[in-house]
Amino acid sequence: DFIWQGLKQIDSQLRQMGGGLIVRFGKPTECIPQIAKELGVETVFTNHDYEPSAIARDEAVKSLLSKQGIEFQTFKDQVIFENTEVLTNSGTVFSVFTPYKNAWLKKLSPQDLEPLSYDTSKKGSGQYAPLPKNIDQGIPTLKSMGFALTGIEKYLPAGEKGAQLFLNDFLKRIDQYNLSRDFPATKGVSYLSTYLRFGLISIRGLVREAHRRMITGSMGASTWLSELIWRDFYFMILANHPRLASGASFKPDYDKIDWEKGSKAQKLFKAWCNGQTGYPLVDAAMHQLNQSGYMHNRLRMVVASFLCKDLGIDWRWGEQYFADHLNDF
Repeated sequence: DFIWQGLKQIDSQLRQMGGGLIVRFGKPTECIPQIAKELGVETVFTNHDYEPSAIARDEAVKSLLSKQGIEFQTFKDQVIFENTEVLTNSGTVFSVFTPYKNAWLKKLSPQDLEPLSYDTSKKGSGQYAPLPKNIDQGIPTLKSMGFALTGIEKYLPAGEKGAQLFLNDFLKRIDQYNLSRDFPATKGVSYLSTYLRFGLISIRGLVREAHRRMITGSMGASTWLSELIWRDFYFMILANHPRLASGASFKPDYDKIDWEKGSKAQKLFKAWCNGQTGYPLVDAAMHQLNQSGYMHNRLRMVVASFLCKDLGIDWRWGEQYFADHLNDF
């Protein structure tokens, strides 16, 4: 529902500029070569993804397009620095955040944060191709795709407009972020994670704003910038250690842990999922997740630690539950 509403908003904006979206629902390996053929394009452009399954998908699409004589080009977009762009002095990949953050900040230049622009003086530049009349133009309904309206817009307004609303509100509070983010009952965080997850707000724009405020002395902006750098850090870790996507622990020794099993484990896990552990903070966090698809960052740390260290339940169970319920997973 959230993705669908975002697409409708983008389509509406493009139509005001003479363009529009062509939206298909199905397997990328079928839909993308088909629409590329129908449009008679020379090149398909997209942006890098870092999960092994997404990389495999893109390679498959590239191969199929190649057979049609169509190029496939991808670019860095959803991070500031990717893969091996930030390395240790010895040229290896970082495994600890703070040294990575220091190297990241040292490498950062104004050019890394500039919005990409195009020269509208060139012929055809800055213009959108009109939608071909002989191609399906509409956005499929949620029902036709097997989904339903959820009412999510009541607390998570759609698209770039929704993201901008949250950002404008957060910028009024950002200077206190380093203190207020530690208290889940306080409106202290940005609530932008789902918008970042689906590319509805620019990571460069957010880092540019945070960095600008940091260098003027805002401790809140400095702490928030660290959180955005954490995001790059985990993308980097995933890109360089693809085994982690299949459920391996980052430190192999942790794969030797003997987790709780059997009916006892199932009972404890169910109590955790349903917010019925008897520990008020843990239970409140799980109720927040189950009712809204969101959980405060500090609470994510609390419930994950409680599941593994107190209940002795395999972290992969918790990860799967987060995957099923978090809008920003």
